[in-house]
Amino acid sequence: MKFKNYLVFNVSVIILLLLVLVGVFAPETLEQTSANAQSFITDSFGWYYLMVVTFFVIICLYLLISPVGKIKLGKQEDKPEFSRLVWLAMLFSAGMGIGLVFYGTAEPLSHYAISSPTNEIGTDQGMRDAMRFTYFHWGIHAWAVYGIVALSLAYTTFRKGRNSLISSTLKPLLGDSMDGRLGRIIDIIAVFATVTGIATTLGFGAVQINGGLSFLYGIPSSFLTQFIIIIIVTVLFLLSAISGLGKGIKILSNANMILAFILFLFVFILGNTVFILNLFTDTIGTYLQNLIRMSFRIAPLNGENRQWIDAWTIFYWAWWIAWSPFVGIFIARISKGRTIREFVTYVLFIPSLIGFLWFTVFGGNAMLIEHKGLGSISTFATEETLFALLEHYPLSSVLSILAIVLIGVFFITSADSGTFVLGMLSANGIQNPSNRIKIIWGLLLTTISLVLLYSGGLQALQNMMIIAALPFSVIMILMTVSLLKEVHHEKAEYESKWKKKKGSI
Repeated sequence: MKFKNYLVFNVSVIILLLLVLVGVFAPETLEQTSANAQSFITDSFGWYYLMVVTFFVIICLYLLISPVGKIKLGKQEDKPEFSRLVWLAMLFSAGMGIGLVFYGTAEPLSHYAISSPTNEIGTDQGMRDAMRFTYFHWGIHAWAVYGIVALSLAYTTFRKGRNSLISSTLKPLLGDSMDGRLGRIIDIIAVFATVTGIATTLGFGAVQINGGLSFLYGIPSSFLTQFIIIIIVTVLFLLSAISGLGKGIKILSNANMILAFILFLFVFILGNTVFILNLFTDTIGTYLQNLIRMSFRIAPLNGENRQWIDAWTIFYWAWWIAWSPFVGIFIARISKGRTIREFVTYVLFIPSLIGFLWFTVFGGNAMLIEHKGLGSISTFATEETLFALLEHYPLSSVLSILAIVLIGVFFITSADSGTFVLGMLSANGIQNPSNRIKIIWGLLLTTISLVLLYSGGLQALQNMMIIAALPFSVIMILMTVSLLKEVHHEKAEYESKWKKKKGSI
């Protein structure tokens, strides 16, 4: 491996190893420094996160209805590599994964029973508000962040034939400087954001598997248990990563969707089905009705509400941005042959609707149990709320084991996809990175997850992710402008050629 050809890989690994060393030998320093930086960013740039993510939504909607939506992500003769169903399963598994299972019950219940976005704790209105803000966090805004990065990369790679790198998407705007030092710096920032985003998600997975085992079998919730879980899953996802995109990730993504559907169906049927359907219908309406207001809600005159926005909305916007290089590159890699309009339609709306249904079934049933005084699920730790909910249903032990398996498979899929994407990012954008690079990234991801869990638990993971998201959000703005410039230039060229051809006739 030559340093010149793998500059991004080598520099990224060195920086991340230094982070690991600080976490091992000075965990309190890492935790305190990251917490201070995170606090400064959320206080000073909360407004910026709200504005920039809403900007991405507007651009995606524009591309959906614009004539440029007809442009194909690839050559005109290119056909999609995967069927639409497999494509959706793969992008959904990569895009939401463990987070959906981790927060599926916990987030709506927290908004309803612990800390309300509208100060309506435990009321009928509080239940509706809890659902619409959960939709807001996991819906169109999240997928627009992913969509912008994925569109830019897919267009650059498959339409224009450039390397599948973040820096390559900026060539129309910044020119040949993207082939030099500035381009490599941009790719290193993308790698760092990707690593922190994936490490956070792996941390969530380990903690929730630990929570399930603790709830069911009394296994202690501790760093040692989480360490063992992560090591076992690391071996499994490295075996999957070596098998390649068409085998390991494809098979696991399909398994994810099947397991998730089985668990969803059980809770949907065994729970209060009519109430869930009514709640879903009602809150879809309030979500759409209040979408603009929620998009810009920063609460400058209400400290309590602002604290809630920082803890939830700003955290999520940073999470989606930090995850966007990973998810964007992965979605781009599997989206060759789709048109821009088809891409935006399916990436923005279908996963959002699936997520809304998931949250309504799990979160809605949990809220209803508390509302009727049948249980106190909200008193459990976040990672245990799903298992506390399942305890209220027949075959609860079987369902809980199914949930642990689902989390584990999501865990493996996220890590597997992550090693694939990091391999692409750090090896000059090659479409099929070597097993050696994927193994190195897999081991490094595992190490960083463990170090951050050791130094400050999930909070340390979240802090690092919010820090990494800020510089990458600026790169995303440049990517968006670059994409718009290039697709409109192509549209103008096409219209000019058509007029000349028509005139010659």
